[in-house]
Amino acid sequence: MFEKFSRSWDMVKASAAVLRSDRELMLFPVLSGLATLLVLASFALPTFALGLFSDGFGVAGAMLAFAFYFCTYSVMIFFNCALVGAAMIRLEGGDPTLADGFAAARARLGPIFGYAAIAATVGVLLQALKGKDNNFIVRLIGSGAGMAWTLATFLVVPVLVSRDIGPVDALRQSIALLKRTWGENAVGQVGIGAAFGLLSVGAVMLSVLLVVLAAQASAALAIVVGVACLLGVLLLGVYQAALTGIYSAVLYRYAMSHEVPPAFQGTDIAHVFAARR
Repeated sequence: MFEKFSRSWDMVKASAAVLRSDRELMLFPVLSGLATLLVLASFALPTFALGLFSDGFGVAGAMLAFAFYFCTYSVMIFFNCALVGAAMIRLEGGDPTLADGFAAARARLGPIFGYAAIAATVGVLLQALKGKDNNFIVRLIGSGAGMAWTLATFLVVPVLVSRDIGPVDALRQSIALLKRTWGENAVGQVGIGAAFGLLSVGAVMLSVLLVVLAAQASAALAIVVGVACLLGVLLLGVYQAALTGIYSAVLYRYAMSHEVPPAFQGTDIAHVFAARR
């Protein structure tokens, strides 16, 4: 287990090395966030304005929830595919651009929409299980199923980008790869999430302190400091999203070939891709 943890940490460092080499990759999560907010606004505004849920959450509500999930997942998966596509080029020794990433995602629009439909269906079902009206056991089952789904689908995006297959086959391939890399998959996801979770909590606490101190001087300074701190916290989220996407590309490369990518030839992290006996 310690070996898996060490290997996972090496792959996280490899992912960070890719991100340092191509900082523009952080633009993909930024654009994804903006597009997701646009989707949220396009659903939320008419929903509240027309009072669509004033009579409860029925069949129409479920259909609307599915449509929202589908649009949201389509946007997120598209930009994740663009990010991973660009990361794959870097792992092969190339110098990717934003256009290269978007080209990789556009080439897989059909499978992306197909997988978004699957993810939306699962999302609606999981939300139904975790609903507050259910008992504790059902909600617990929903939470466990959600965690299992997250692990099982972690490599769907790099599979979609790298192989000419449909969404169902990509999901099957991701599950098969999970069996080979379950340790690196779990440790990497939990490790990145925990690390950035702690950093975010610390950043928020520091931000509150700085705003309080700035408010002692003037309200205007407190606003400026607050905005700067908010941007800093958001930047942490963007970095985490970019690092997670790149990690999935690195993990996929490791699972498929165990070969040292040209981009890491001669580096101290090249050993992570060496075949294990």
